Amino acid sequence: MNARIIRILSKDYTLLLEDGTRVNAVAMGKLRKNESPVVGDLVDAEVMHNTWGIQKIFPRRNCLIRPACANVDQALIVMSVKDPDFSPALIDRLSALITHAGVTPLLCVTKCDLGIPEEIELRIREYEAGPMRVIRTAKDSLNPEVAELFRDRITVLTGQSGAGKSTLLNEINPDFRLATQEISKALGRGKHTTRHSELHEVAGGLVADTPGFSSLDFSHMTVSDLDDAIPDFAPYIGQCRFNDCVHENEPDCAVKQAVSDGVISTVRYNNYLDMLKLIRDRKESW
Repeated sequence: MNARIIRILSKDYTLLLEDGTRVNAVAMGKLRKNESPVVGDLVDAEVMHNTWGIQKIFPRRNCLIRPACANVDQALIVMSVKDPDFSPALIDRLSALITHAGVTPLLCVTKCDLGIPEEIELRIREYEAGPMRVIRTAKDSLNPEVAELFRDRITVLTGQSGAGKSTLLNEINPDFRLATQEISKALGRGKHTTRHSELHEVAGGLVADTPGFSSLDFSHMTVSDLDDAIPDFAPYIGQCRFNDCVHENEPDCAVKQAVSDGVISTVRYNNYLDMLKLIRDRKESW
């Protein structure tokens, strides 16, 4: 039977079957030798002697390393207008890494009730005019579009600490806080002897319980990878004079022309140049 892994606790697995039933399972010996299952994996499972066993992992559409999660549909970048400050540089770096991983980036702007400075409003409107979906939300006034985002999808959340990722999930689904608190209590934080990861049911979808990318690592990306990972550049790829154009100093560059025409944000383009330098220098940025 086809199933999805939604929880891993040490060597024990919880599967969500096609009919919505949850069952506990173990990985078969042959499977363990080949690859390690992660949450989000679609698997072939069957019952033998009253025990569910995972026989096979189906090919993954994608797989994130941190958090370890497969077949992710989207990553919600949660960014507050202040406390902490709104950061286009962080949004663009996360968006590039998310896109490169084969995942769709979305932007959720939180704490809009605190008042939005004029410059930040301008930056937000630039994102709203671009290809990435943007949703604004405020305290005690949840945008109904946010809950709808999660339906029938696997989602991870990322962004600055304090931007309101947990608050957002708790407003959408109050049971989420209770579930994560119970897990924390059972495992005991600070102990590294038990491997645990889980997908929680939130608003008709599944959300990783340890959201976010732990580091902004560009060391595995090439210049051409970055070129393909900037959503704003997509309409102009292949229109430059040179096929290997990196949109920096080359003549007749369609991307640079779009920047000059005001179609692509100058801020977005300058953040791209910064990422380009990171890749060339082969450095990691936190």
